[in-house]
Amino acid sequence: MTGGIHRRALLAGALAAGLPTGLAAIRPARAAEPGVLRIGYQKNGILVIAKQQGVIETRLKALGHTVKWVEFSLGPPLLEALGLGGIDLGQTGDAPPVFAQAAGADLVYAAAQEGAGTGSGILLPKGSPIRTIAELKGRRVAFAKGTSAHNLLVATLEKAGLAYGDIEPVILAPADAAAAFARGSFDAWSIWDPYLAIAEGGEGVRVLSSATDIARPNTFFLANRGFAETRPEVLTAALDVLDGVARWAEANRGEVAAILSKGTGVPLAATRRAVDRANYRIGPLTPQVVAEQQSVADRFHALKLIPKPIRIADAVWVAPARNG
Repeated sequence: MTGGIHRRALLAGALAAGLPTGLAAIRPARAAEPGVLRIGYQKNGILVIAKQQGVIETRLKALGHTVKWVEFSLGPPLLEALGLGGIDLGQTGDAPPVFAQAAGADLVYAAAQEGAGTGSGILLPKGSPIRTIAELKGRRVAFAKGTSAHNLLVATLEKAGLAYGDIEPVILAPADAAAAFARGSFDAWSIWDPYLAIAEGGEGVRVLSSATDIARPNTFFLANRGFAETRPEVLTAALDVLDGVARWAEANRGEVAAILSKGTGVPLAATRRAVDRANYRIGPLTPQVVAEQQSVADRFHALKLIPKPIRIADAVWVAPARNG
């Protein structure tokens, strides 16, 4: 293990050290707080930028609302908090809302960020003899269960004609997986940015496959259904602000990298690598995006990883028409 990989692994571990899962803080389930928008966020993306800039706070002040930010290490606990009413709005990849909806979580898809897939992939450690996806058969592959990395792995195996049972799953949260990857504890790692960008900087680390070539991972802004139905004007205003942040980010990637690096503690070089390949544009869920998300849900149901089939369209929120 090189010193560079070791330092990056320690950094990835430090990113999650002390992070709340969110669940202990929000149980038992409670109603939305009057005059407050509670936003769940992770260590990357538009929400971190918006938090650093304070732009949602500025916009919502006119609506008599303040903002509370709650940090999560990955999507599944964020969406559990959303379903329990501990937060009102959050962003995750494609798989977490599928698992949450199948479990009966009270959430809706409020907006989408279509992914190019360049920020997710399957990594191989230094010295790996693996050259093709087919060679993952019988190998130990790490990923976080119920995340976009889980979906990417399953889709990658399908493309190579392999079954989910052909690999040995190693279920690890990203920070734990980063340290284990540096130690060579498994054969491959399915992961997303910024963890992907951090690990890519390690000597001898290779990308076996990118999501661009397998399954484009859209991300979503999701809201608690009750909040969306009772305070649509607040949700709409927040999404409008995020759309503006996204447009600014597309045109100012150098500044975005600086903001994200400062806000997350991820080194600037790795952050810049992630930012340069990110798509920040936000929009409503188009029929194509809904169909793509439905295919994710159908994939997990076919593998019996969710207990029942779900219909994504049932959870798509439509903003009320504006007057004038």
